[in-house]
Amino acid sequence: MQTKEFKLRRNELLKRLGPSSVAIIFAAKECVRSGKVKYPYRQNSDFYYLTGFIEPESIAVLISGRGEGEFILFNRERDCAKEIWYGECIGQKRACSEFGADQAFAISEVDKILPQLLAGRDNVYFNVGFDHDFDQKVTFWLNQTYSKESSEAERPYLLGNLNNILHEMRLKKSKSEIAIIRKAAEITAKGHLRAIEKCRPGMYEFELEAELLYEFVRLGGRHEAFETIVAGGQNACTLHYSKNDKKLLDGELVLVDAGVEYQYYCSDVSRTFPVNGRFNPKQRAIYEIVLNAQVEVIKQVRPGVKWDYLQLTAERAITGGLIELGLLEGERERLVVKQDFKPFFMHKIGHWLGLDAHDVGEYSVDDKWRVLEAGMVFTVELGIYISPEIHDIDHKWLGIGVRIEDDILVTENGCEVLTKAVPKDVAEIEVIMHK
Repeated sequence: MQTKEFKLRRNELLKRLGPSSVAIIFAAKECVRSGKVKYPYRQNSDFYYLTGFIEPESIAVLISGRGEGEFILFNRERDCAKEIWYGECIGQKRACSEFGADQAFAISEVDKILPQLLAGRDNVYFNVGFDHDFDQKVTFWLNQTYSKESSEAERPYLLGNLNNILHEMRLKKSKSEIAIIRKAAEITAKGHLRAIEKCRPGMYEFELEAELLYEFVRLGGRHEAFETIVAGGQNACTLHYSKNDKKLLDGELVLVDAGVEYQYYCSDVSRTFPVNGRFNPKQRAIYEIVLNAQVEVIKQVRPGVKWDYLQLTAERAITGGLIELGLLEGERERLVVKQDFKPFFMHKIGHWLGLDAHDVGEYSVDDKWRVLEAGMVFTVELGIYISPEIHDIDHKWLGIGVRIEDDILVTENGCEVLTKAVPKDVAEIEVIMHK
């Protein structure tokens, strides 16, 4: 992604914030895994969205109408001794030349310089509640700027939460964002296809996970978008199962929910298939209810459709299928209103997708459901989960869990399934598994 796109985003944000405004955005903290070992660093998505800058210990300050430049970055100083151990640091010069900062200062100078930048500004925005330490920092800088001797006229009249405005911007993706998400989807699809091809009875869940992750990394997707789920048999009835340590048994299904993060953008796909390569009749019956319902929801995706209509479409389709199998009894619309499907289908139909696997953006605005627009990307994930804990149904269904999930781009005239390369038709899956 080019530097000019990050600049366009900063300009758009400042335009939305209005004159005499300051936005303060913090980089993500480094996280310790154990002792002196840290987790791989991953930049705060909001920070990356506005700067493209991926180092920790950084603070971006955006100031509307400032003559000396509207983008100020505080970041680590070059340190040759540390760079021997950890690699080259970007430093202040490259922050300006490569990342478009108008000015860059050492992070050690932030407590002295940032209060000066706030002076005389009417509106101060930051990610309120993102991190308690960051909230405390902003309070400290404001106190430094507006001492007891300051007149009320000099104080900011608004302390605003940046999330509402910035996250609305992130909801619709640009052409370059869509291109990256498309690549993430391509890698994810190939990983899932490898898992389907390699699955055999007697493997452990983590062995199938290894096949999938191998393909991700081989194709340039070195990071998972989230913790991979490989759930054999009744483990699939736990929505966020992640132990991945059980043996895959002949005659059971396995649910794989996995996605890659590529250049900071995520993909998220779920597929369910038979461990031995053949769906038995009861597995196929449940699977095809989920598949048909998911296909029906995707058919409804286009600009102008409200989010809740997709949810209602899914609930009606799932409920109708459960009635046909005798798992629910009654009139469909009445059961939907009463939410009687919830023991079997308890989650929503999907979530926004972008820099985060569960990306930012509200699903309703001013108490009205969100209307889909071209450029939005989200998942459509439907499932039926028949936990062994469910009573009063034929025991033959117990322990079957199915989820099917794809990544969807809203286009000008409809939608595009970005992950259509991952097979989900019963016959196609069985052919692949028996090659």
